[in-house]
Amino acid sequence: MAVVQFMVSVDLSVVNLGLPRIAAGLGFSAVGLTWVIHAYALTFGGLLLLGGKIADRYGLKRVLLIGLTVFGIASFAGGFAQEPGQLVAGRALQGIGAAALSPAALALLTVTFPSGKARVRAYGIWSAVNAAGGALGVLIGGVLTEYAGWRWVMFISVPMAAIALALAWRGVTAAPPTAPGGRPDVLGAILATAGMTLLVFGVVRTDQYAWTSPVTLGTLAAAVALLAAFVWVERSTSRDPLVRLGLLANRSVAGANSYNLLLGAAMASCFYFASLYLQQVLGNSPTVAGVQLLPFAIGVIVGAAVAVKLGYRLPLRTMLIIGGLVAATGFAWFGLMSADGSFLADVLGPSLVTSIGFGLCLGPVVSAATVGVAPRETGTASGLLSSSRQIGASLGLAALGTAAHAHTGQTTTIEGLTEGYGLGMTLGAVLLVGAVLIAFTVLPRTAASAEHGGHDLVAEPEQPGRHVGTGPSS
Repeated sequence: MAVVQFMVSVDLSVVNLGLPRIAAGLGFSAVGLTWVIHAYALTFGGLLLLGGKIADRYGLKRVLLIGLTVFGIASFAGGFAQEPGQLVAGRALQGIGAAALSPAALALLTVTFPSGKARVRAYGIWSAVNAAGGALGVLIGGVLTEYAGWRWVMFISVPMAAIALALAWRGVTAAPPTAPGGRPDVLGAILATAGMTLLVFGVVRTDQYAWTSPVTLGTLAAAVALLAAFVWVERSTSRDPLVRLGLLANRSVAGANSYNLLLGAAMASCFYFASLYLQQVLGNSPTVAGVQLLPFAIGVIVGAAVAVKLGYRLPLRTMLIIGGLVAATGFAWFGLMSADGSFLADVLGPSLVTSIGFGLCLGPVVSAATVGVAPRETGTASGLLSSSRQIGASLGLAALGTAAHAHTGQTTTIEGLTEGYGLGMTLGAVLLVGAVLIAFTVLPRTAASAEHGGHDLVAEPEQPGRHVGTGPSS
């Protein structure tokens, strides 16, 4: 499962350093180029809930293998794109495959390690590989773009998918479906994906149409209407809803996903602005910029390892508060970047601080969002968590990228670009402070359980005797 998640994470960031050459090779416009990222993130995030439901109904291993196959085919086709629409379509199909395989992989992890120290260690390894894949994807993308051509940022996923498929085929034990009845709510998935796509589309186009323009207001109003229709369908459908709204009444699930939304927004923005700063301001090649972002991967692994150790002693809420504050500090440091700066002075230090903070958050937020969920809803809970991060990544990149561009204006001077990137990083720090406030106010007070392991939750005092473990939720 770690190999599977590494592949998915790599594909989220592997295109970043290749974007300038992709634009030149296929003739993307400045606004159209962002859809190379958004097409993947939106289909991935928007369809994850459906992917989780399908995994619950038809079997985790079966859906995992199908998702890996679709992912590999999409990567192969996208590498041969001859025009912008073909590449965007390939990225969207990659997102569909990822939406099937990712919740199945996380649900398999949850089922295999239901409690105790093994669960804490498994989530620590999974979260470290997950985040390291995102960081290493930048390096891989830089090397491939410079020495093999931008098409290899798509082709590289083909052998990774093949390896993951072989490992999953042999290493994962098939089990009966956890929720074999009911029909998945396809209409709800379409409404959710379309609503989020319109929302991002409206935000991204504010560089052309003002926030108060009829075009922007109409687009955002349509997005809100689609999302409201999604909620109505989930409440009234005769099919198996994508997410049982009662699941969100669980404070731990609701708090973890809200936290994760802001965490995903900040993470995506960090890679985006840091890679642009290294290339556009400091003048580094894609390969050098990729190497300079490697400390980010190291910091995430260190943070995840520390989270495993502290997870036996500290409550989840405390871990998420600490991790969020550390990451916010790194973002604020990034916000001080200067036009005449250097890698050592403006990138290395904040990269390590930010990445360690992320590493401290990733394992605990997964555990908080899945522990205590009934076995029949493990795929749904996993899909909901992954969905919140991907949707957060797309919305965060759209909002912060637009804010940075608006601050920079039409200038292409080094100073103007630096100010825009610095503003984006500062806003990322604000998002993380918001995540910390959510952890403090929404997540329940919990205590580490010496008997069951650090991230198995003990209920709040007002619910005496009720253990929130791995059994069915009330």
